[in-house]
Amino acid sequence: MKSTALLFAGAVWLLPAVALAHPHIFAEARLEVVAGDDGTIAELRNVWRFDEMFSSSVVLEFDKNSNLKLDADELAEVGQTVLESLEEFSYYTSITEDGRTIKVAKPEAINVDFQDGQLLMFFKVSPGEALALKGKLTFGVYDPTMYAAMDFATDGDLVVVGEKFAACKHEVVRPDPDEVLAQNQGTLTDAFWNDPAGTDMTKLFATRLEVTC
Repeated sequence: MKSTALLFAGAVWLLPAVALAHPHIFAEARLEVVAGDDGTIAELRNVWRFDEMFSSSVVLEFDKNSNLKLDADELAEVGQTVLESLEEFSYYTSITEDGRTIKVAKPEAINVDFQDGQLLMFFKVSPGEALALKGKLTFGVYDPTMYAAMDFATDGDLVVVGEKFAACKHEVVRPDPDEVLAQNQGTLTDAFWNDPAGTDMTKLFATRLEVTC
């Protein structure tokens, strides 16, 4: 398996546990949560733009013909690699319903482009089960291993789409790290020793879109 696939899969067990607290990949994200006419969540549209250093490493990894760029077939290979690698991590896409985690279905494809020295990915996922617009729903994008930092530059990068959302309230929540630590100190200590990869505790710090219907 290519090293890039390992990065996307969060396979950083070769590194000391302390390194897990520091991201090595940085990306700006956009998430559009789309409601269907039937009052359920139809799909979540993701756009990720990666930092130039990581983008350059992907070029070196997948540039088979050594022309210093990613051709169409090479971009497709990147997309397929990520499609397979991130399945167990729900494609970094987080959904909860009244606190219950909702897994996402595997997308049909991850589309990849390379613009201005940066790697871009576009793809859609849908909830793995019917998800009605009721109660409290949350949506977000984060890497549970903390190896990749997925950042929403503005609140406008987390949006709802669809008339059915008119009956709901929604807001972007950006947790304060100090408050999270203060409120969950004991829990976070236990979580670290039980799960040093961070898959349980990272979500407490992640930016999210909260929808209440």
